[in-house]
Amino acid sequence: MTTARAPWVLLAPACLAGAFALLPLGYLAVRSLERGLGFAWGVAATEGTALLLGRSLGLAVAVVAASLVLGISLAWLTVRTALPGVRAWSVVATLPLAVPSYVAAFAWLSAVPELAGFTGSAVALTLVSYPYVYLPVAAALRGIDPAQEEASRSLGHGPVRTFLRVTLPQLRPAAAGGGLLVALYALSDFGAVSLMRYDTFTRGIYTSYRASFDRTPAAALSVVLVVMTVALVALETRTRGRRGHSRTGSGTARPAVPVRLGRMTIPALAWCGAIVAAAVVFPLATLGYWLAAGNLAAWDPAGLVNTAGVTLGVAAAGAALTTALALPVGVVAARYRGRTADLLEQAAYAGHALPGITVALSMVFFAVRYANPLYQELPLLVCAYAVLFLPVAVAATRAAVLQSPPVLEDVARSLGRGPLRVLRDVTVPLAAPGVAAGAALTFVVCMKELPATLLLRPTGMDTLATRLWTETGVGSYADAAPYAAALILLAAVPSYLLGKQRT
Repeated sequence: MTTARAPWVLLAPACLAGAFALLPLGYLAVRSLERGLGFAWGVAATEGTALLLGRSLGLAVAVVAASLVLGISLAWLTVRTALPGVRAWSVVATLPLAVPSYVAAFAWLSAVPELAGFTGSAVALTLVSYPYVYLPVAAALRGIDPAQEEASRSLGHGPVRTFLRVTLPQLRPAAAGGGLLVALYALSDFGAVSLMRYDTFTRGIYTSYRASFDRTPAAALSVVLVVMTVALVALETRTRGRRGHSRTGSGTARPAVPVRLGRMTIPALAWCGAIVAAAVVFPLATLGYWLAAGNLAAWDPAGLVNTAGVTLGVAAAGAALTTALALPVGVVAARYRGRTADLLEQAAYAGHALPGITVALSMVFFAVRYANPLYQELPLLVCAYAVLFLPVAVAATRAAVLQSPPVLEDVARSLGRGPLRVLRDVTVPLAAPGVAAGAALTFVVCMKELPATLLLRPTGMDTLATRLWTETGVGSYADAAPYAAALILLAAVPSYLLGKQRT
């Protein structure tokens, strides 16, 4: 990372992406101050708000801690050890990305009603979000040179001590970035906490929006959520540090020698099996039960296929726009040090912790006032996806650029190449696999998004997520099962490719 100022060819589009991500904050500023600063402060400073703050932070901490344990342990087992069937485990470990949080919550709640509340919310969110930690940590393990670990073992240190003292510090940037995504996911989730009947900021904001035409109280609560997001991003920036771990070439480091597990082989297999069973097999089995319990004659195959096609198209458009906006921000965050780079990265994360309904209403607000032809049109929904999921693509891009050797960019500049050519011919090709993985991940989360889609979808348009929510809302679980199954199967394809890419 350099202290030089980022070139305008990167800084200008990065600023544009940051400004785009900050649109919901502009909406919140207008709405929350409509009745004066005193009224907004009165809403934010109540005992109820403090209670929501504590419950939301407690849930986020629990989910992040559990996701770090699951993600890092699975990454180490599948990358650094001679685990039997390691390629298969690497693939199935990513499949929970295909399971929406509200489907996981429904599966657990229908089987174990006693889980309703904090425990059920934490279980459901952890099982669907730990891949956000697993994927970057596994990529980092493949990217770092194993020579230091081998030196540690040659000095008589065991695998556990070597992992804790040598490997784990090098994984800190990847683990911190993944943990931040998990925290923001937990703070912004609506479906799982709603089904589990656990009051967090998202439920509080949704209830406030539904209870009155006055949007000021809900906007004030959303501002508190934004402040929490900024604090989390700043904490993550300090935690991961400023060092990257890159090689000077793909052939300079030998492949790591897999650690033999010995007596720990059976416990390791049991650990991996338990995680996959809870995160993937159990929700699928629950859906299988409801599919079997439903009336096959009442199914609408044509409608299901049409809804699936719409879902794929909208998710692809959202992933494309999000990746394009994330590329300059990720490069600036990875290659340049300074307040501007930090502010741009923090701005990109602003919308991710906001509830989808808040982002959607901000889009409606600006469309009605400044871009009326976009109101209730597909581009507005795609823009909402970009605001909500920009951090997913930024984190993947930043990690990929950090893994690529900056010396090659220096060489290109020394040969007279301008910033645009260096970006096009050196930086992007080297980081392309990581950027593509971020795009695939963004595609998956766009497919599963619910509250913004419910509010912004054009009239008469349905996605698999909205049909699933509609049927579940009226208690038609058997009718909802085909849409849930189709959503999981479609989302499983990019999730499978993400896992396979890393084997």
